[in-house]
Amino acid sequence: MDVLTEAEIRTLHEALDDEYRAWATYDQVIRDFGEVRPFSNIREAEARHIEAVRSLFLRYGLSVPANPWPGRVERYASLQQACAAGVTAEIANGEMYDRLLASTRREEILTVLRNLQAASQERHLPAFRRCAEAGSGRGGGRGAGRARLLIDATYRCERNNRFY
Repeated sequence: MDVLTEAEIRTLHEALDDEYRAWATYDQVIRDFGEVRPFSNIREAEARHIEAVRSLFLRYGLSVPANPWPGRVERYASLQQACAAGVTAEIANGEMYDRLLASTRREEILTVLRNLQAASQERHLPAFRRCAEAGSGRGGGRGAGRARLLIDATYRCERNNRFY
């Protein structure tokens, strides 16, 4: 069962393209606004996500396409707008992974897709929500120091536990 179906190949391409686009978007935000959180941490996470999907391409003998997104992503007038766009993108990302998970029964593909979806919904989305709320004056009552510690702890990669 090493030959992928066309649906599985499309799934891998869509997942990789989405991770590429996310990385390029967060990289552009950093270029425009500096090394700001949560974008700097999430950009690093997106690089790990890309490698996770690339490993599936290599496992199944597929050519890995280059990232077409750098220089082609939306730019934002403010950090708050970028954070709000991050919320919208991560919500759409969760929905995309719901759909992609239905395209295969291969455990190694399902594991990577589930890990990517969990990272998006459990870590990236809350970080962008905090960022968007902080910019609107609704910071949720957290001090900046505590929020920074939470964000730092959230994005440490524990590869042995398949934490993406």
